[in-house]
Amino acid sequence: MKQQIAASLEVAFSQYGFAEPNVDKLKTACNVSLRTLYKHYPSKESMVIAALDYRHQRYLAYLESERPEDGVQSIVHTFQKLGDWMADYAPHGCLSMNAIAAFPKQVQINQAVLQHKAEVRDLLGKYSQRPDLANTLLVLHEGISSAWPILGENAISSATSALLTLLNHSEMTTSNQEYSL
Repeated sequence: MKQQIAASLEVAFSQYGFAEPNVDKLKTACNVSLRTLYKHYPSKESMVIAALDYRHQRYLAYLESERPEDGVQSIVHTFQKLGDWMADYAPHGCLSMNAIAAFPKQVQINQAVLQHKAEVRDLLGKYSQRPDLANTLLVLHEGISSAWPILGENAISSATSALLTLLNHSEMTTSNQEYSL
């Protein structure tokens, strides 16, 4: 029951944002009584964290599906999957970043988002086989999420182009360093 409520909360916050839905609307979206909702999630902040945690697990599983082996193909595929995710599940931008914007002083929400982003960063480094570029890859990933509501698919193509340039330049720099030793 707790997982079903978290899944429904994720959908509700994604659809309505964080400011609009009051607890009564969230209860209705979850199709449970107010007592059941509060039994599992005793505050709106705990509801937000549950939704973010549920979405985090769902997003990581989504990125992992049909992924080629680690390397350039894998990271390009990851960016393509991000585009599909944005189109299907986040047309208004990243739910995590929207949560921080809605609750800038709520420490637990901010920690949940920071943990999510750190895990995504680490996966990007792993998938690309370039952990040294993990922060840069996260910046590209987040740029896609932020620009999606304005640019749509162009955010993916632009970030993918920048990604390929980065990886090509980075490989050339590494090769040059090896030769100069």
